[in-house]
Amino acid sequence: MLNLFILLLERVGLIILIAYILMNINHFKSMMNDREKRRSQWQLIIIFGCFSMLSNFTGVQIRGDEIINGTVYNHLSPDASLANTRVLTIGVSGLIGGPYVALAVASISGIYRVYIGGADAYIYLISSIIIALVSGYFGHKAMRANRYPTIVKGALIGGATEIIQMLCILVFSDNTAHAWTLVKLIALPMISINSIGTAIFLSIILSTIKKEEETRAIQTHDVLQLANQTLPYFRSGLNEQSAKQAAEIILNLMRVSAVAITNRKDILTHVGVASDHHVAQKAIITDLSKIAIQTGTLKEAYSSEEIGCNHPGCPLEAAIVMPLHVKNEVVGTLKLYFTNKHDVNFSDRQLATGLADIFSSQLELGQAETQNALIRDAEIKSLQAQVNPHFFFNSINTISALVRIDSEKARELLLQLSQFFRSNLQGTRNNTISLEKELQQVEAYLSLEQARYPDRFNVSFDIDDSSYSALVPPFAIQILVENAIKHAFKNRKYDNNIIVKAHQNNFGLNISVSDNGQGIPVNKLDKIGKTSVYSDSGTGSALENLNQRLDGLFGYKAKLQFESNKQGTKVSCTIPHNITEEE
Repeated sequence: MLNLFILLLERVGLIILIAYILMNINHFKSMMNDREKRRSQWQLIIIFGCFSMLSNFTGVQIRGDEIINGTVYNHLSPDASLANTRVLTIGVSGLIGGPYVALAVASISGIYRVYIGGADAYIYLISSIIIALVSGYFGHKAMRANRYPTIVKGALIGGATEIIQMLCILVFSDNTAHAWTLVKLIALPMISINSIGTAIFLSIILSTIKKEEETRAIQTHDVLQLANQTLPYFRSGLNEQSAKQAAEIILNLMRVSAVAITNRKDILTHVGVASDHHVAQKAIITDLSKIAIQTGTLKEAYSSEEIGCNHPGCPLEAAIVMPLHVKNEVVGTLKLYFTNKHDVNFSDRQLATGLADIFSSQLELGQAETQNALIRDAEIKSLQAQVNPHFFFNSINTISALVRIDSEKARELLLQLSQFFRSNLQGTRNNTISLEKELQQVEAYLSLEQARYPDRFNVSFDIDDSSYSALVPPFAIQILVENAIKHAFKNRKYDNNIIVKAHQNNFGLNISVSDNGQGIPVNKLDKIGKTSVYSDSGTGSALENLNQRLDGLFGYKAKLQFESNKQGTKVSCTIPHNITEEE
């Protein structure tokens, strides 16, 4: 019995060795990841069918209670039996590929076992089908859960399928005495071997998958770290400065000898080995890069000649060149160089491909952000250019009327109009100005309005000394003051007060313009600042315009807030105070 165990263990070792070799082949690993697909199942049938044939060829012949260790068996005498690892191959095929794979392998194995002959050979076809159904059932359950059976479960199923084999021999044999003698001799060794072999086979698969997952996890971590650190540079576009910063990060985080980034014509940067002749601001010198740009596909080289560098003694022996795409057009390349061609492996190629895709996306996003910023900037400047142009005509008419009555006053107002006009031109060029300049704009505006309506309203200011250097959108306060003058005091000529406040708080610069006017009608309050609201004195588009600019510059939290009742109206907004220079 022990002798039989050792002989069967040798046969299992052969199958395990082949399984280990297969699990280190990329195609087989990919097939195992897609084992539910029809193509993969056909390949599994071929592989395990060959395993089952090998098991039949290399079995151990049994005659009565005598063990005959042959080499390869094609036919058996009528009184002989064959102890082999056929059940192992059928069982594992079912656990891995499911019932269809197991039934196909069982049919191949069983039919060939009948062909070999021996005592009651038909039994082994019957037992093969039953074993296939049992192992296929558990394999199907594991596949539905997208996993493999555990090693312990595999060992138990392996032992159970061999017990099924022994029961079939006892039940279906024509010679019960002969069957009992055979089972007593082979049962324990074959059950043990089948259990151990199944466990080892599954352990190879599970350990390989675990290793692959760990490798992918490390690669994912590396890719995310690289993407995170290079994001600001690639999003700023392909230029010498951003390319150099990104290349240095890649060189530090990856197992490469040198990193280069190019646009379509020039080397933007080359860091690492061979930087003495692969110099930035020079035209691309390697043929490999030129081909990658022309074809738009990844290129590899495993010699200096394939790289195409004509510099004598260049130490670079291998390279992976990935084209960088923006909107399906090649805009440059990312190149990874190695001084030892044997250092390049499958993981490096996969990682390089993933990085190229991420960097291309970053470049495209950066380009899109730049375009959006330009569009948003143009929209804001367009809105600023729309600020109450008819005010200029009213002011000129007022100055014209004063020329003959009070020429000095007219001169003063003309200077104020000039100041206002100058500020207006500046507002169409800049998205923000200092609060101090904005208040000068407001004073110029008030001088002109008070000349038109003497003593009609009173405007007071409450401004923090620390707020004058804060940045605000041009005309932000002037529009709010103008809105109060035009709409708050309908048909009221006295006691019309407006208070302008600007104070720093934890959220930024809070600006408010309050009046003691008649308030905003309730049916219009929810619409003010969101859409045009028509009235006898205007459309309300100036507030909508200002709201759009505040949202575009600082986000929705900076939008205008309205508080209104019959005692007056307060319009306020809070602008972030972390902006330090005029835009």
